[in-house]
Amino acid sequence: MAEGGTVPERDPSALLAAASAGDRAALARLISLVERGGDGARQVGRVTHPLSGRAYTVGITGAPGAGKSTLTDRLLSHLRAQGTDVAVLAVDPSSPFSGGAILGDRVRMQDHAGDAGVYIRSMATRGHVGGLALSTPEAIRVLDAAGFPLVLVETVGVGQVEVEVAGAADTTVVVVNPGWGDAVQANKAGLLEAADVLVVNKSDRPGAAEARRNLEMMLDMNLAPGPWRPPVVSAVAATGGGVAEFWDSVVAHRSQQQESGALVARRAVRVAAEVRAVVLHLLGARADGQCSGPAFDQAVADVAARRTDPWSAAAGLLA
Repeated sequence: MAEGGTVPERDPSALLAAASAGDRAALARLISLVERGGDGARQVGRVTHPLSGRAYTVGITGAPGAGKSTLTDRLLSHLRAQGTDVAVLAVDPSSPFSGGAILGDRVRMQDHAGDAGVYIRSMATRGHVGGLALSTPEAIRVLDAAGFPLVLVETVGVGQVEVEVAGAADTTVVVVNPGWGDAVQANKAGLLEAADVLVVNKSDRPGAAEARRNLEMMLDMNLAPGPWRPPVVSAVAATGGGVAEFWDSVVAHRSQQQESGALVARRAVRVAAEVRAVVLHLLGARADGQCSGPAFDQAVADVAARRTDPWSAAAGLLA
């Protein structure tokens, strides 16, 4: 993608046209509109949605310190050597001071900042789970509509948010380190159920072989195995070792999904989940609107005076 000039307009259509021509400032503004939510985000969604659906998404998650950012950095080099344009959405916890995304060791990925075929954006959760669940797929569609054929979504940690975000991808990669603890933690978090590819990073350290065996044993215990068994790949991201094999596993999973029709079904499930999330978000906003004003104050007073119960009061407000 060629580097372009800057576009002062806030019109999503103009910004998207500029972003598709390689204007990084326009692309950044589109994603910022998505992050902020509201009418601006809705306008961006209406413009980008008809032009999306072509990019392949790969979610990369795992425990903090597993080396996900280093692995992603090495993967970027591997993909660019093949001539593939790629965008990275790095989903971070919010800074307690500024509310912005904490870059941490993602600074090393900035080695690719001068490459017109790479775009890296860090998105903050801002402490709002619902906001992140809604903004991430919209941001992916922005990158898709802008012409990136591949979008990597890297998350921090193994909490519910991370599992949901990474799992909402065409291929989900779970990164662990040598040691039984990481494998157990990943299993408890439900990551093994979401994993399509498992990577034992830092596999030059003691315990790597045991970690592979433990993961394979956990996969063997799956009582309802599907047509795809997640491969367990060894890697040393610090040196680039195993990155090519790791990517080959992702490509194999993509081929299996496309040939079996599973990719279409997976995306349909994802769309249903997103629409459901939007409905819940809108209903929540409507509910918040009912929780203020004279009628709400009267309902609270009635409940406090035992003239009615909380459920009846709430039903009255919604009616």
